[in-house]
Amino acid sequence: MARDDLIQIKGTISEALAGGKPLPLPPRARPGAQIDGFEVLEVLHESRATLLYKVRQRSTGRLWAMKTLQPGLAGDAEQGAALLAEEWLGRRVVSHYFPQLLPLAPEERNHLYYVMSYHEGATLQARLDRGEHFSTADAVSLGIRLVKGLAALHRLDVLHCDIKPANLHLGADDKLRILDLGVAKNGAAEREPVEGVPGTPSFMAPELLAGEPASVQSDLYAAGVTLYHLLARRYPYGEIEPFQRPRFGEPVPASRYRPDIPRWLDLLLLKTLARDRKLRFETAEELLVALEHGEHKPLLPLPRTPLLAREGSLPWRSLAIVLLVVNLLLIYLLLAR
Repeated sequence: MARDDLIQIKGTISEALAGGKPLPLPPRARPGAQIDGFEVLEVLHESRATLLYKVRQRSTGRLWAMKTLQPGLAGDAEQGAALLAEEWLGRRVVSHYFPQLLPLAPEERNHLYYVMSYHEGATLQARLDRGEHFSTADAVSLGIRLVKGLAALHRLDVLHCDIKPANLHLGADDKLRILDLGVAKNGAAEREPVEGVPGTPSFMAPELLAGEPASVQSDLYAAGVTLYHLLARRYPYGEIEPFQRPRFGEPVPASRYRPDIPRWLDLLLLKTLARDRKLRFETAEELLVALEHGEHKPLLPLPRTPLLAREGSLPWRSLAIVLLVVNLLLIYLLLAR
């Protein structure tokens, strides 16, 4: 294993929280506000549940990112436990493919938050939003780094479960970092199951939307949708809204929207995005080899699913049955004359 792929996970959540005191949420902070030993500089991101601040550590002057919960969630034990579990996992993930957490002694922290390394740059989604163009070479390079990070995570039986451009940060140092372990699944973690199916629908594998558990292949599927979206700015099965029950046929080749995509990359993406996970890559290492070898070792096209066997083909099946009955009736009438 290469040194830069190394990830370590130690201890348990019980050990991390043993003897810990209940911590209140910090109030929403404006630039210049103080939270324990940190000065808030700006809000980097906020969601319905979380706040991410850019902060300066007063003792060292170093910049960090601080993640906490929205003040309105004070007293929400489930959200608080989820943030602690995310911190527990993040502190044990040691790799340049992920932000690194700052260890804080219990006496240094009087509020519920955690602090991680801050990096100049932007997420891939932010780059898309401002109109940045990704060439096929860009996508392959980013894909190799993304899959290396996932491979390291998967070797420890950790599934990210929410890979998408918004959770991938390309730093000013040109390093790709995987963000947000908030819904990650790890067998060693003692965390309550998340209600519903976590993730972003348009990046979720068909089996997840059908209620099946996450797997290595569902993470790789999300990585495939991410690369597809960077290139085509579309989704292989169309955009999927929350609570929608989509039906999956065959994915649209990315080359339909980007004719400059080489055949080998088109086939690689189609294999990654196969509706049937048995047809996908089995491991991140297998996908990595395919990305690195590229056109020198192209994949064979996947077998096409017969129309009558595809999900969502009930109207076609019904039509085929009606036509078959009509044809049999016509044959009968012809023979009966």
